[in-house]
Amino acid sequence: MTQDELKQAVAQAAADYVAQNAPAGSIIGVGTGSTANFFIDALAPLKDRYQGAVASSEATRQRLESHGITVLDLNDVADIPVYVDGADEIDAGLNMIKGGGGALTREKIVAAVAKTFVCIADGSKLVEVMGKFPLPVEVIPMASAHVARELLKLGGTPVLRAGFVTDNGNLILDVKDLAITDPKGLEAQINQITGVVTNGLFALRPANVLLLGTAEGVKSIV
Repeated sequence: MTQDELKQAVAQAAADYVAQNAPAGSIIGVGTGSTANFFIDALAPLKDRYQGAVASSEATRQRLESHGITVLDLNDVADIPVYVDGADEIDAGLNMIKGGGGALTREKIVAAVAKTFVCIADGSKLVEVMGKFPLPVEVIPMASAHVARELLKLGGTPVLRAGFVTDNGNLILDVKDLAITDPKGLEAQINQITGVVTNGLFALRPANVLLLGTAEGVKSIV
């Protein structure tokens, strides 16, 4: 199977999971990225079952609306039974690196509200130790140089994501050369740096379920 076929398979499995676990009339959290886009496409035939969705980015909002799915502001939503999103890397503890698409802050906010976080990924994203994929860190623009210096002290090599501004008007530093053996500790440590909005480690709030696309089919890992 191609990578896109694996992504389509896990996206359909996620739509099936939502149908089984999110009550009719509920609101679904939807992530950002290529795998999440496949999930939106798979969710579209079920749109009349749900009140609508909360989007983690402007790109996701536009794709949802193109399918006629109502998009709600998170401030108007008290309960999200299921949030579905991809990952750039995920480990056996279901800790993740996210933010390759630059939507990490809004993704983290929606994940914080959701009762169940379902990660959808192809088999290449499952790793023993995270860090080969550069860790995104969203920063206030005036603090980017300061934050970069602090990240260097942690052993990483921060690189400004050229020509990119987040939906929140901030910048992204992509941190290379990390071997993340304590994802919860590192997530907390980086978030303490003044000027950091948040970083792409989802360890303090990891996934609850991983739907992993493999050549043998979709595996469910909890």
